[in-house]
Amino acid sequence: MSDGAARSAKAGISRRRLLVAGGLVAVGVPTAGAIDGLFVTPHRLETTTHALSSRAPRPDARLRVLQVSDLHLHRIGRLETRLLEGLHDARPDVIVFTGDMVDRRHDLWHLETFLRECPAGPRRFAILGNWEYWAGVPREALERLYESHGIELLVNRSLEFTAAGTRVRITGLDDLRGGSPDARAALRDATPAPNHLLLAHCPLSRDVVAIPPDHPVDLMLAGHTHGGQVAPFGVALTLPDGSGRYVAGWYRDAGPPMYVSRGIGTSLIPVRLGSTPELVRFEWALA
Repeated sequence: MSDGAARSAKAGISRRRLLVAGGLVAVGVPTAGAIDGLFVTPHRLETTTHALSSRAPRPDARLRVLQVSDLHLHRIGRLETRLLEGLHDARPDVIVFTGDMVDRRHDLWHLETFLRECPAGPRRFAILGNWEYWAGVPREALERLYESHGIELLVNRSLEFTAAGTRVRITGLDDLRGGSPDARAALRDATPAPNHLLLAHCPLSRDVVAIPPDHPVDLMLAGHTHGGQVAPFGVALTLPDGSGRYVAGWYRDAGPPMYVSRGIGTSLIPVRLGSTPELVRFEWALA
């Protein structure tokens, strides 16, 4: 075989190998993504920890707050077991459930099981999400369930408690999409507190719900977005109405400091890609 023919044959083999490799990549990358999105990421759990301070914080006054959002509970599986373990291991002072705990009314018994296994010592508060409304979960049944486990359901309502010798106010808004959030009604009879935590399921509430100026907010917690739920390379392909410009993590621009949790479960499709379920822990230096 001549040198030219040999080079041509080698080039042909190289091109065939390249085409085969390209075909494997074309098939393998989507397949790997599908496997990850269906069977890996949805069952992982990441605990993120964040430090924050109220105005003029005191070095001896601290509060540990855990946020659980968008559980979309259908069963107690591996993910939910890891979540319960994380709640116990963190030894929180406060646990807040920021909506969409269930998205089917007949799953309340799963929620009862989950709440029974949650730490009983911390103060615990809950708000509503859009799915509790859309699924037709009876408000009275949900209130009774939360109350039976010592959890306060806050729907345009505000409560105050004392922690580390200082006053903490926690305000829960109604859901933006399913209900009618009203911060003025929630705070109508409240006295301003040096530490104020605001709960709202939809992060867009930060832009559209007016907070009385005499009740400044030190921390606002939201969920709803699932971090995009399907967010390859961290880029959310779509966000549900009520998200606004918010996806996940901290927002400290105009408005109260807000953290948007990626949440725990899934909705509509049982897939998570590039958005790991999240248990959020805050170490709050109180004023």
